[in-house]
Amino acid sequence: MQATSTSYELDPDNASILVCGGGGVALSVTRKLKDMGSWVWMMQRTDVRKAEIEKMMAFVPRGDALNKDDVQKVMDGIEEVDAVVCTLGGSVADPRVDSEGNINIIEAAIKKGVKKFILVTSVGCGDSKEAPGEKVYNVLKPVLVEKDKAEERLKAAGASGAFQYVIIRPGGLVSEPGTGKAILTEDASASGMIAREDVATLVCKALFSKKADGKV
Repeated sequence: MQATSTSYELDPDNASILVCGGGGVALSVTRKLKDMGSWVWMMQRTDVRKAEIEKMMAFVPRGDALNKDDVQKVMDGIEEVDAVVCTLGGSVADPRVDSEGNINIIEAAIKKGVKKFILVTSVGCGDSKEAPGEKVYNVLKPVLVEKDKAEERLKAAGASGAFQYVIIRPGGLVSEPGTGKAILTEDASASGMIAREDVATLVCKALFSKKADGKV
C-alpha cells in the first residue's frame, strides 16, 4: 500500500529541509541542498561544526536527538518543515540514537506535518540482513537491531498517511570523493562500499523523486 497521496509538491528551490546527523553524509546533503536553492536547518548536538555549516548559509539549531524536548524545540523553531533527512547513527558500544534518536525525530516530524521523510540506515537492516555476510552482521548487530526499530516506526507512520518516506540502506561508508555511479536499488542482497558523497547524492535524488516514495 502506498503511504499517502502523491499530491504533495516539493520543489528544491525554496523547500524547507531539516537535516539531522553529524557526519559526512549529513554535511554533504546540506551542501547539495543549499546548492539547489533549498532552505536548510542542520540540527547539531554540539557547536563543533557550527562555523562550517554556517559557511554553507544553512541554519544550525542546537539539539540532541535523544532528548525529545530538544527535538520538539528545534521543530517549533522552524515555521514550516517540508521534509526531514535523518542520517543519525550511533556505535556498537552505544547504539541508542539508532532507534531512540531516529524515532524521536520521526515522532516530531509527524506532529509538524512534514511532507516527506528520508531515513538513512544501513545494509543489514530488515530484509537485507544476509547482504553484508554473517561475520559483518554479527559485529554490527547491536546497531542494526536498533536501526530496524526506526525503520519499522517510519514505515508505520507512512502507512498511516503521516507523510511519504524513503529508507536508504548504504553499504560500508568511505570518505573518498564521490564516483557519481552509485544507484538506488530495491535489491535487498546488494552490498559493498560507497562514498559518503554518493550517498548524499542519492538522498537528494530520492527526496525530490515521487518514484522513490514508500520504498526501501
